[in-house]
Amino acid sequence: MEKALWYLFVGTRGGANRARLVRALEERPRNANQLSDMLDVDYNTVRYHLDKLEDHDVVEAGGEDYGELYFLTDRFDAHRDAFEDVVEHLD
Repeated sequence: MEKALWYLFVGTRGGANRARLVRALEERPRNANQLSDMLDVDYNTVRYHLDKLEDHDVVEAGGEDYGELYFLTDRFDAHRDAFEDVVEHLD
């Protein structure tokens, strides 16, 4: 998981936005539209980053397709310290 976190947040463009998404989801589950409004990021960009985070088991979706909520996974929670170490290296 630590390698995936380095890739997602430091190794690619968009790492800062992904970190912002994770921080928002730490507060409470949200859907893509809520995240878009809260972070002032285009909806399609939010969806793209959520898909990447879902592919790497950082977030999981729950509920219906329309308005489905995103949650941080248990696997991510188990590696939260690694996430904190990684995001310290964001530009």
